[in-house]
Amino acid sequence: MMDWDVMLTPYKQAVEELKIKLKGIRDEYQLSTKHTPIEFVTGRVKPISSILEKAKRKHISLNELEEEMQDLAGVRIMCQFVGDIDTVVKLITSRTDFEIEEERDYIKHEKRSGYRSFHMILRYPVQTIEGEKRILVELQIRTLAMNFWATIEHSLQYKYSGKIPQEIEDRLQRAAEAAFQLDEEMSKIRGEVQEAEQIMSKQRDSLRKRP
Repeated sequence: MMDWDVMLTPYKQAVEELKIKLKGIRDEYQLSTKHTPIEFVTGRVKPISSILEKAKRKHISLNELEEEMQDLAGVRIMCQFVGDIDTVVKLITSRTDFEIEEERDYIKHEKRSGYRSFHMILRYPVQTIEGEKRILVELQIRTLAMNFWATIEHSLQYKYSGKIPQEIEDRLQRAAEAAFQLDEEMSKIRGEVQEAEQIMSKQRDSLRKRP
């Protein structure tokens, strides 16, 4: 019998630690005059029901879960601009507190559905009472527009049990392209947005200095 609490506790710890570290990067940028490439960070451990469903679908035995299911723990970074994703990837690859097992660029090579995101599989060390445990964590980096599309597509996958009607699939593909065009257009006016952010940052600083 699988003791899920014991198994998943290190994954919960990894998610919380990574969220703190990544939010720390965002806070450092916000305290500087630089544009922050991280808008916000979320994370979760896969629900047991989803683990069992995926294990059945992928023919993964329970004793192989920790190596074969790379998204038991997931952390997601949201960015304002497509260019921010490259900046975040460089920040992640420069760190020494975990290893990168794999990278998948679904932005340059989007999925047939229209899905876009940058995935990294991390080998993250968690300190437990039994010693260090190095577990897999999936890190997704995407823009807000990409995330909005992916959230809708994920909901539809559940509604239609993974078999979305062709008409809706076609509409999703068009929506994905529209979302990417929005990202491209926002990147073109990035300078204006960053100037507005700097003004807001100066206003926050002046408020902090008031007695």
